[in-house]
Amino acid sequence: MVCSKMKYYKSLEDLIECFQMFPGIGPKTAERLALFAVQKLQKEKVENFSEVLLNVLKDTKKCSVCGCLTDKDVCEVCSDKDREKTLLVVGSTKDIITFEKTGQYHGYYHALGGLISPLNGVSPQDINIDKLFERVKKENIKEVIVATSANIEGEMTALYIKNVLEKDGIKATRIGYGLPAGGDIEYADEITLIKALESRKEM
Repeated sequence: MVCSKMKYYKSLEDLIECFQMFPGIGPKTAERLALFAVQKLQKEKVENFSEVLLNVLKDTKKCSVCGCLTDKDVCEVCSDKDREKTLLVVGSTKDIITFEKTGQYHGYYHALGGLISPLNGVSPQDINIDKLFERVKKENIKEVIVATSANIEGEMTALYIKNVLEKDGIKATRIGYGLPAGGDIEYADEITLIKALESRKEM
């Protein structure tokens, strides 16, 4: 006689699968989170979590200028007219927040919402890059600082931006010192990012 393996009931299995949608969450962590939610969280807290999640999805939009996630049509940074006429190009909103925490950069940002990656079928047309070139001309930007991660996709994206800006005579620099090859912006500490900004060089 073969004994069948015991499984969680369907609604708990569904919850475990939902947690696995998050990056970095594997089956075991998802299982632990699901069991904690079922066994430890009060109904009111679960309902509040659900409400908060629905609200943030409803409120979140992309800044019409830089592409950063915000709850306004134009984000706080783009609305600040006192900033320097430089443009720091990053891969995502998270990178913008990371640089803002350093308190050392006082220009504007542009979030690409991804990086060029032919192997993954991501071309320049698939990310927020044409808007970048429009902004450079329209906003009289003096310098474009490319701060994409130091991996293959980041370097490929940086080179593409440089080649386009070069034709228009726009100064383009690339952050350097402190970021190891293959490193992601989001994992760098504030001191590393400050040094990377200070030691940027023309591309």
